[in-house]
Amino acid sequence: MDNSLPPADELVLVDRELAQLEARRTQLLARRAWLVQVLYRPARAATPRWPVTPAAPAADSTPRSAQNVLLTLGGTLLTIAAVAFTLVSWGSMGIGGRAAVLCAVTGAALSAPVVLLRRGLVSTGESVAVLGLVLTVLDAYALHRVALSDTDGLGYAAVASAVLAGAWAAYGSALPRLRVPLPAGVVAAQLPLPLGVLAAGGGATAFAWAALVTAAADGAVVLWTRPLPVRITAGAGAALLGGWALLTGGWLSFSSPWSGAPLLLAGAAVCLYAAWRTPGWAVAASVVAGLAVVAALGGLLRSAVPGDWAVPGYVLCGLVLASVWRAGVGARLPRGVRTGLTGAGAATVALGLLWALPPVAGGALGPLARTTEVWSGEHTGPALVAYPATAALVLAVVAAALASVPRLWARCGALALVWALLTALPVAPGLPYAATLALQLLTTAAALWIAVRPAPLTRGLPRPGTTPAASPDARTTAARTTDPTNRPATAATGPADRPASGPVGTPVADPAAPSASGPAGQPASGPATSPASGPAGQSAGGSVPPPPSAPPRAPGAGFGAPGTGWMPPRPRPQASAAEPGTVLGWVAYAGGLVSAAGAVALALDVRGATFLALGAVLGLLTGVAVLGTGARRAVSACGAVLAAAGLVFAGAAAAGLEAHWTGLALLLVPAATAAVGATARPVALPVEITGAAVGLSALGLAASRPSFLALVLALGGVIAAATAVRPERRRFASWAAAGLFLLAAWVRLGAWGVTTPEAYTLPVTVPALVVGFLRRRRDPEASSWTAYGPGLAVTLLPSLGAAWTDPEWVRPLVLGVAALVVTLLGARFRLQALLLLGGTVLALDGLHELAPYVVQVVGALPRWLPPALAGLLLLAVGATYEQRLRDARRLRERLARMR
Repeated sequence: MDNSLPPADELVLVDRELAQLEARRTQLLARRAWLVQVLYRPARAATPRWPVTPAAPAADSTPRSAQNVLLTLGGTLLTIAAVAFTLVSWGSMGIGGRAAVLCAVTGAALSAPVVLLRRGLVSTGESVAVLGLVLTVLDAYALHRVALSDTDGLGYAAVASAVLAGAWAAYGSALPRLRVPLPAGVVAAQLPLPLGVLAAGGGATAFAWAALVTAAADGAVVLWTRPLPVRITAGAGAALLGGWALLTGGWLSFSSPWSGAPLLLAGAAVCLYAAWRTPGWAVAASVVAGLAVVAALGGLLRSAVPGDWAVPGYVLCGLVLASVWRAGVGARLPRGVRTGLTGAGAATVALGLLWALPPVAGGALGPLARTTEVWSGEHTGPALVAYPATAALVLAVVAAALASVPRLWARCGALALVWALLTALPVAPGLPYAATLALQLLTTAAALWIAVRPAPLTRGLPRPGTTPAASPDARTTAARTTDPTNRPATAATGPADRPASGPVGTPVADPAAPSASGPAGQPASGPATSPASGPAGQSAGGSVPPPPSAPPRAPGAGFGAPGTGWMPPRPRPQASAAEPGTVLGWVAYAGGLVSAAGAVALALDVRGATFLALGAVLGLLTGVAVLGTGARRAVSACGAVLAAAGLVFAGAAAAGLEAHWTGLALLLVPAATAAVGATARPVALPVEITGAAVGLSALGLAASRPSFLALVLALGGVIAAATAVRPERRRFASWAAAGLFLLAAWVRLGAWGVTTPEAYTLPVTVPALVVGFLRRRRDPEASSWTAYGPGLAVTLLPSLGAAWTDPEWVRPLVLGVAALVVTLLGARFRLQALLLLGGTVLALDGLHELAPYVVQVVGALPRWLPPALAGLLLLAVGATYEQRLRDARRLRERLARMR
C-alpha cells in the first residue's frame, strides 16, 4: 500500500514548513538583538567616540627616574670632591683661604636650593642641599682640626652633632619642600647624648641611660611630628637605641639587679606610653614593656632568694602580668596594651614551664631507658639527680592559675600540668621505688577515670553554641556601634539615617516598591520597552545600569535578584565546636596511656611488681573499654589485649618455659579476642586485629622449632576457622584459615624432609581448581585465567622447573601427560588459560626431553648446514609473509574468543 503524497501536495507542505522556520528565525534574531542592546549598552556608553591612538611603547626608565639618577650621581661626585679637598688639599692653602673656600662653598650650597625651589627644580635643589649638609660636616671637621685641635674628640663630636642637628632641623623647617634635611637632623640628634656619656667616661649603665633618653626623644618625634620620613627615621632610631638600652638592662639584671631594674622599668614606661598613643604598635610595644618589667622585678627577686627559687620568681612575675587581662584595673587599658602585657606574661610562664619539663620527661620516659636486667631487683638511677625540686612548685602554681580561668584551653592546660606534676614528683624529691610505682599507677587510674567521666572538670565552662559573658571591650564596642536611638549602626546607614548609596551613586531600591520586571519578578516578554523600564534597561526608579565591571543583570530583574551584586551576604557556615568533656577526656586519656606505659616499664625491675602493674593496667583499660565511648573505647580495648599478652608472656617467663612453648601459650590471646569479638561488636575489629598481631609474635617465638611452628600455624588456622563461622568475618577469616592450614602443612613437610615440589603445590592446586570450577558454574562469563590460572600455575610451573633439573625420566613423563591433558581440556572447552598454560608447559617439557638429541644431531651435521637451514626458513617465511600474518590474526582472534 503506497501512502506517499502527490508531488503537488508535498510541495505545499514543504513550503509551509519553510515559512514557519523563517518566521521563527526572524523572531529569535530580534530577541537576540534586544538582549545584546540591554547587556552591552553600558559598555558602549563608556567607550570614547573618538579613535584611540595606540600607546607608545614604555621606555626603560621614566624622565623623572633618569633625572634622579643623574642628580644623585652628581651630588655624590661633588661630595667626594669636597671630602678630597678637605682631607688631601688642605695643606696647600693658608688659614684664610681655607676658611673662605669652605664658607663660600657651604653658603652657596645651602643658598642655592632656595632659588631652585622658586623655579620648581625640587630634585636639583634636593641634591644641592644634600651637598650643603655634607659640607657642614666637613666644616665642623675642619674647625676641629684648625682651631679646636686640643679639645677631646668625643666631646667635640657630641657638641658638633648637637649643633648640626639643630641647624639641619632649622634649615629643613625653613625649606619644607626639601625631604632630606629634617631626617638628617634626626639622625644627627641620635649622637649627642651617647657620645657625651662616652666623652665623660661613663660606663655601660650610663651609656644605656643616654640611649634610652635619646630613644624617648625619638618616640616624642614620632608621636608629635607629621612628616613621614622624619617619623620613620625617628622610629628606627628609637628601636635601635631603645633595644640596646633594654638589652643592657637585661644583662645588668643578672650581674647587678639594682642597677638594671630602674633602667628596665624606665624603658617599660616609655614603651607603655608609646603603646598607649600608637594603637597600631600597641601589642608589640606592650610585649617589650611586659618583658622588661618581668626582667626587672624577677632580677630583684632572684637577688633576694636562693638560686633554686629564681625561676619560680620569674614565673610569679609572669603570672601577675598575665592577670592584667582579667584584673579590674586591666579593663581600663586599651585592648592592644592588655594583649601585649598578657602575651609577655604568658611567654614568661611558658619559659618557666620549659625549665620545669625535664623532671616530667624523666618521670615519663626514664623507665623506658633501662640499664638493668628485667626482674633483676636492681633499679635504674634517676636521670636528673641534682635538678631543683622547685620545678614541681612551678607546675603546681601554673596549674592552679590556669584552673581559675573558665576557658576550655585553660582547663586543658591545667589538667596536663597536674598530670605533669604527678609524673615529676618521683624525680624531683627522689621517692623510693614502691612509692614511685604506686604513684604511677594512681596517676594512670585517675587519668583514665577522668577520660571516662570528665563532667566534674567541665563545671563553669561555656557550652558550645552559647555566648560567654561579654568582656569590657565587647561592651565598649557594642556601645560605640549603637546610635542614640539604640539602633545598631550598619554600613548601609549614613549620617542622618540617609540610605547609603551604591556604586555610581545608585540609591538602594525600596524592598516594598515594585521592581521593573513586573509582578512576581517576571522578566519582560519581548524587546519592546515597557513603562517600567527605560530604553537602556534602567529600572523604574531611574537607576542607572550596572557598571561594565559588574556582572550583567537579567532584563527586568530588580535589585536583590541573584547576579546583581545587591544580595545580602550569606552567613558563613561555622564548624561545630567540640564538647569540653570530649577535649578534656582526650587530654586525660593521653596522659593515662603514657603513665600506664611508664608504670609497666618501671615494674619490670621486680617480678611481683610486673604482674601487679600488668594486672592493674589490664583492669583499668578494660574498664575504659566498657565504660568509654568512641575511639577511646577501641584504643583501650587494644591496650587491654596487649596487657593480657604481657601477662601471658610474664607467666611463661616466670614458669621457665622455652621460647617455642611461650609462643604456643600466646595463642591464648588471639583465641580470647576471637571469643570477645563475637560479643563486643563495637570494638570487635580492633580487638581481633590486635589479637592477630599477638599471634604473629607467637609465630616468631615458635620459629626456632619447625614442629612447634607447624602446630602454632595449625592452631591459628583453627582460631581463624572458628572466627569464619560469623557471617561478617567469613570472607576474610576463611581465607586466613586456609592459608594457615596450608602453611602448617608446608612447615610439617619441611620438618619431615620432603623435597618433592608436588607435595607442596598439589594441596593448593586441588582446592583452587575446585573453587574455580564452582566459580565458572555460578558465572559462566568468568575468565578462565581467574578461575583456573592460579591453581594450574602453582603446580605446573614448579614441576616444570624441577623437571628441567631432574635426571630421571619419570617426572618429565608425568608432567608431559598432565600438560597434554590440560591442553586437550582447554581446546575441548575453549578455555584460554588451560590451552596456553598446558601447551606452554608441554612444549617446554618436550624441548627438555629432545634437547640432548638435538645437540647430538647438530654436532654431527656440517657447520655450514645450520646457517643454510636458517636462510631457507627466512626465505620461506618471507615468501608467505602475508599468509602467516593472516594465520596469526586468526589464531589471536580464536584465543580472544576463549574464556
